[in-house]
Order: sequence, then C-alpha cells, then structure tokens
Amino acid sequence: MKIHLTSVFVDDQEKALRFYTDVLGFVTKHDVPMGGEDRWLTVVSPEDPDGTELLLEPDRHRAVGPYKTALVEDGIPAAAFAVDDVRAEFDRLRGLGVRFTQEPLEMGPVTTAVLDDTCGNLIQIAQAG
Repeated sequence: MKIHLTSVFVDDQEKALRFYTDVLGFVTKHDVPMGGEDRWLTVVSPEDPDGTELLLEPDRHRAVGPYKTALVEDGIPAAAFAVDDVRAEFDRLRGLGVRFTQEPLEMGPVTTAVLDDTCGNLIQIAQAG
C-alpha cells in the first residue's frame, strides 16, 4: 500500500493552481471539469510525475472553514513538502513574495520553514539530515 492522493482545501482553485505551479514548482497532473466551477485538479512533483498527487480541493463544505481557520490560528501546517535545502528554498520563495510564518528552524536532524499558500493554508517545507 502507498499514498496515491492527498489534498489541501483551497478557497480558489485557479489561484491555487497558479501558486502551486508557478511559485512552488509543481506541475498539473489532472484538470477535469466537475460541473459548475469545481474541477478535479491535481498537481505532482516534476521530479516524480507518477508519484503522489495533491488535490487542490474546493473548501466550500461547512466543516472546512472552521477547520482551516483553527489550523492557521494555531500555526499548524495543512501539508508538508520535502525539499533538498530549506534555506535555499526559503530564499527563492521569499524572493517571489511568499510570506513565511516560520523562518528556517533546525529541529535536530530536520530543518523546517512554514509558508502561507495564499489559499487559506500553512504549508511546511522540510529538509531531513
């Protein structure tokens, strides 16, 4: 068994697609209209195009707003992405105007930073070892 799909709830799929592809560097895997304005919209790492997909899921369900708000207020990331060099990625993303809620922080064998994805989520980037 392996993880095939995970998701983040986003307040605007088009804005999320731009951020996750143009800024973070993911590539679109699926973009399928689902009726109305919703899409089955997934992105993947260009380094692993057949790997785990991230669904940019509309956040209109009544439970999602309070859930997302609580996570952000408590500083809890909705997802974590592995990077080779947190400090270099922090500098690159900050240069693109990305807002960070946590600058690079060494925690034993892991270095992390937390960014705002502009779609209502905090996202952690992490480097092991």
